[in-house]
Amino acid sequence: MPLLLVVAAVIEHDGRLLACRRAPHKDAAGRWEFPGGKVEPGETPEAALERELREELDARILVGRLLDRTVTGRVDLACYAATLAGPAPVRSTDHDALRWLRPDELAGVDWADADRPVVALLAQR
Repeated sequence: MPLLLVVAAVIEHDGRLLACRRAPHKDAAGRWEFPGGKVEPGETPEAALERELREELDARILVGRLLDRTVTGRVDLACYAATLAGPAPVRSTDHDALRWLRPDELAGVDWADADRPVVALLAQR
């Protein structure tokens, strides 16, 4: 089976990072992740990340540098630093909760497996 290329945004705002909890009707329901989604054929990872955040969170972002890229099972997850280019999101089509967490609070939530490597990196800052 081919790997599934997925991108996620680590959005920092006022010293906190945006975490999103997967809705009950989604895979990994109840677990937390950084927002993002699948890269479509012909898309760059950065363009996919901008599109996914517009679709899921109605948020505009500026994509920064690659923070981590890890393969977990069939998921090849590339996590990018990002900043808001508009208002902070207040709801999501794929998540039932949004939280802004300080880096020292990251360990206190149940992260999806694919997000755990970048969470470990961020918690060390």
